[in-house]
Amino acid sequence: MTEERVHRRLAAILAADVVGYSRLMEQDEAGTLAALKARHKDVVRPLVAKHEGRIFKVMGDGVLAEFGSAVNAVQSALELQHGMAAANGDLPEGRRIVLRIGVNLGDIMVESGDCYGDGINVAARREGIAEPGGILVSGTIYDHVRNKIDTGFDDLGAQSLKNILEPVRVYRVAGTPRVSVDATKLTSDKPSIAVLPFTNMSGDPKQQYFSDGITADIITELSRFRQLLVIARKSSFGNAGDFTDVRSVGRELGTKYVVQGGVRRLGNRVRITAQLIDATSGKHLWAERFDCDQQEIFAVQDQVIGTIVGTLVGRLQAAGAEQASRKPPTSLVAYECVLRGKALPLGDLATEAEKRRMFERAVELDPEYGQAYALLAHSVFLEWFRDMTGSDIELGRALRLAKKAVALDECDSTCHFSIGWIYLFSKSFYLAEEHYRRALELNPNNPDQVARMASLYVFLGKPDEAIGWLKQAKLLDPYFDANPTYWDILGGVHFVARRYEDAIAAFSRSPTMSFWAQAYLAACNALDDRIERAQESAAEVLRLSPEFSLNRLAEKEPYKNSTERDHLVRGLRKAGLPE
Repeated sequence: MTEERVHRRLAAILAADVVGYSRLMEQDEAGTLAALKARHKDVVRPLVAKHEGRIFKVMGDGVLAEFGSAVNAVQSALELQHGMAAANGDLPEGRRIVLRIGVNLGDIMVESGDCYGDGINVAARREGIAEPGGILVSGTIYDHVRNKIDTGFDDLGAQSLKNILEPVRVYRVAGTPRVSVDATKLTSDKPSIAVLPFTNMSGDPKQQYFSDGITADIITELSRFRQLLVIARKSSFGNAGDFTDVRSVGRELGTKYVVQGGVRRLGNRVRITAQLIDATSGKHLWAERFDCDQQEIFAVQDQVIGTIVGTLVGRLQAAGAEQASRKPPTSLVAYECVLRGKALPLGDLATEAEKRRMFERAVELDPEYGQAYALLAHSVFLEWFRDMTGSDIELGRALRLAKKAVALDECDSTCHFSIGWIYLFSKSFYLAEEHYRRALELNPNNPDQVARMASLYVFLGKPDEAIGWLKQAKLLDPYFDANPTYWDILGGVHFVARRYEDAIAAFSRSPTMSFWAQAYLAACNALDDRIERAQESAAEVLRLSPEFSLNRLAEKEPYKNSTERDHLVRGLRKAGLPE
């Protein structure tokens, strides 16, 4: 058999997805799927073909297409938006299917009809920040089409995109239909608050991790208060830059209050500014500036948090402030190592190794720093999980580190979450659930930990209870669609419930698919008798994990009921994965 070569070529990539897909599915799953299939058949495919494009990937509610011409790609994007607006017709606002589109020109790799490369990633990232019904294009696309298409462009300047190292030029295409889309609303009577990323005012871009870390810690500590509903870090960080005023933030995130601020670091001195704003009226409720030595940062954080809580929920509720039990690190350098490690992106082996080095350094600098031990434990656990050789040495080390973390700081939710996760994969189900619940008692507003409760109930064989936890996580994170963790867990829920088509749709929504997700996708396709697709996923599993063993994965997966493990093995075997 002749090995198929990988071809490179320059192409214009169009990335599109449906705004508010989760909301639409929650309201009417069957109706939404039927409407999406109809739009794909009647609008998307004909218009892409009309402009000589080729759809090379469909991912649940998303689509990727390539064009040999930048002009054709943008013209297709424009007609897609007008076509979708026309198809929405007189549908009520909450049932409209609305696209956001990004277009980029870049070098791509083509293999077996699929396309890969940074050119595709940049298109997808632009699509992710586009307005509902809007189109964003790259500077290279703009340079090619500006005098060849009868439409205007708004220069948005250089934008930093998620997981893209260098800022890129972005232009908004004028002339697309303005669309209003219902945002997911919080259904809680608690005061809701979003903390926007504090501005790095140090004049050194390399200090961004420090201001982001300060912000993330304020979010974490605010989340300890059950009287507040705190918007997830991913939501407030990922979209704050798209708004010109806090009222827009409030509308988009569905929150009543917003915190803004800045961090300036000069030598051993730090200045933190913070302000609390009513997002409905734009009125400033409180503002303050703090100048301190670096070692006083934690005291300043407590002061900021205490003032916010006191302002919003009154002295009675604030009197039970749990952050008094928090045990801050004794070494600022160790704290910086933790911030640097947490700031690194997930998933890449090189960055995972760097994360582990940062956490190891933090533990070395401050042997009493509980959270550093917890993060190191999770990093060691991930190394064990990826290893297919059969050794459980690293799992044992991860458990010892996690126990140390809890012993050092039993009031840190990260410590309990870490040991709960490792206990789960050690098949200690009672202890896993006990520590998960303690983590949520300490921090009920962390959507990642709430979603992991869903994962626990998947492995306990209780998919209906798992769905309830996922809904709660979605309440805390208005941008539910953007987090691959949620889609992986949802895929697992449907797999356990034998809803293979739903599982395939969920796994396919994940923007980054690990070997684990590809393995489950292969099993789902095989058990649903989609053998060719199952084999494609199986090949991807072996590319990502050359030593993959279906029996080893099945041993690692902590199913309480052996029939669920057998179910997974049957699907992996039918997909053709090695024993």
